[in-house]
Amino acid sequence: MSTAPLGRRGRLLRLGAARDTSAVRHLVTFLVVSVATVLVTRFLLAASGYPQVGGGGLHVAHVLWGGLGMALAVVVLLSWVGPAPRSLGAVLGGIGFGLFVDEIGKFVTSDNDYFYAPTAALIYAVVVVLVLLVEALHGRRAHHPAEYLAVATDRAVAGVAGGFTDADRAEARALVERGQGEPGAAEVAALVEAVPRDDVTVPDPVRALVRRASAWFADAMEHRWAAAVVTVAVLGTAAGSLVVGLRVLTGEVDVPTWVGAGILAAVATTVGCVVRALVVGRGDHRAGAVWVRRGVLVSLLVTQLLAFRAVQWVAVAGLVVDLLVLVALGVALGRDDERRTTRPRGR
Repeated sequence: MSTAPLGRRGRLLRLGAARDTSAVRHLVTFLVVSVATVLVTRFLLAASGYPQVGGGGLHVAHVLWGGLGMALAVVVLLSWVGPAPRSLGAVLGGIGFGLFVDEIGKFVTSDNDYFYAPTAALIYAVVVVLVLLVEALHGRRAHHPAEYLAVATDRAVAGVAGGFTDADRAEARALVERGQGEPGAAEVAALVEAVPRDDVTVPDPVRALVRRASAWFADAMEHRWAAAVVTVAVLGTAAGSLVVGLRVLTGEVDVPTWVGAGILAAVATTVGCVVRALVVGRGDHRAGAVWVRRGVLVSLLVTQLLAFRAVQWVAVAGLVVDLLVLVALGVALGRDDERRTTRPRGR
């Protein structure tokens, strides 16, 4: 009786591989912690004179600690059911991966050169590839109702063991609602209601931080000055990158000239997107935000990559600004989508 709906699902769903609706949050946590670990590691090593752990011909490189961190993350994620361990696994995995990828220079050079000049660009390229992978997995296709139902069941697993707070039950109910019409929806709804109430929940500092940050960005983007601040931030970052590109072309920075030419081309594309946003944004604020987001994506995927190749870790400032703008625009567009979907018909 339930084989017909299954036949219309994608191959991964039919194999039982449902995507977690919170996957983007966990993956972004993993990537942010990875980048932060690289920056903190570089800073601490520079401040301490690059000490070596070991002696007698031995050197315990921090890539080994990175492997240990990733192993601990796998142990956590494979040891417990339910959503509770995933934030911890994302943090542990991010620390481990950051320590691992920080030593990439040693493994792409014949003399194990930790200070290999393109290292910053290589690390950035790895992060960009992972971001594109996350986008491919979770950003291009809306979740299937069966996936919402699967995630609701996953939440109920945690509830069966430790109970539901009122907020947890409300979240599970919302997931079940989005899975209505799928086989087993009524049974999952009954399970969610059968979970006993409990006032104690597993602490999740990452989730709390993300919620506070999202609320802050959403409120900030409601102000009239938000568009001006975003525009100035994007153009300011573009101006800084323009300076880097010109320094490369004039020979002040010793890297291939194509790096400078690429930076200038990418900056021109970003500025063009912002100009387009200013034009279309007069009549449609959402369209303007989409164009600005495109310009920021060009900066993140091309400009900052080349800037890291040119001036290495100095490019971190531009990266941070671009990421903050991208998050702010993502939150604003998400809130707009929510308003559109909940707006009564006929209005």
